[in-house]
Amino acid sequence: MSNSVNDDVKLITNLNVNEYFNDAIHDALSHQHINHNDETVVYIVNLLSYYTLSENIFDVETEGRSSKPLAFIYKDAVEASSNEERNTHLRKLGDTALFTSGFFAGSLERSAVGVDYFISMGGGAYSFLADATPRTISDKNLRDVFNDLAEHFMNYVDVLTEVSESSELVDDRDVLDLYESWLDSGSEYARKRLQENGILTFPSKKRKH
Repeated sequence: MSNSVNDDVKLITNLNVNEYFNDAIHDALSHQHINHNDETVVYIVNLLSYYTLSENIFDVETEGRSSKPLAFIYKDAVEASSNEERNTHLRKLGDTALFTSGFFAGSLERSAVGVDYFISMGGGAYSFLADATPRTISDKNLRDVFNDLAEHFMNYVDVLTEVSESSELVDDRDVLDLYESWLDSGSEYARKRLQENGILTFPSKKRKH
């Protein structure tokens, strides 16, 4: 008789990570009725696959296992010696903010800055890349992706939040996290999750991004 635990491990190990994230993101987009740019989905799938490796999340220049603060990444962009270097730092800023606010919103709500700060910084970074780089980024599809991410940042945060969830709400802390997320960011996904769990019913708030 085969060991079911070992079988599960084998299945997970052999899973195509890109394929998994592609399916999960499309499911979330469908559930939330969000129109999307196909190139943006490919970009986010590759981003999530990149962050499956812990060394790509944690910064080697910081003490311990911690990611580089967004303000420091922004400082790197401001002090960059070339457009290419600046764009690299801004892209890292946007990518880090998107991934963190989508996958770790609960932790951010208990931090000093909050998820709205990450949303503002990430959306702003992508917006700059979309508006200021026609001459420095030759790939038009990539510029379109940055524009889509800038204009619909909150939508994609909601999509990543759904992807990251592996179970239903289990305690009051989770409910409070969702409520605070809705208050700070106007997340439509957070609002719907609260309604689904019978916590509150209220009209949609206008999204910030």
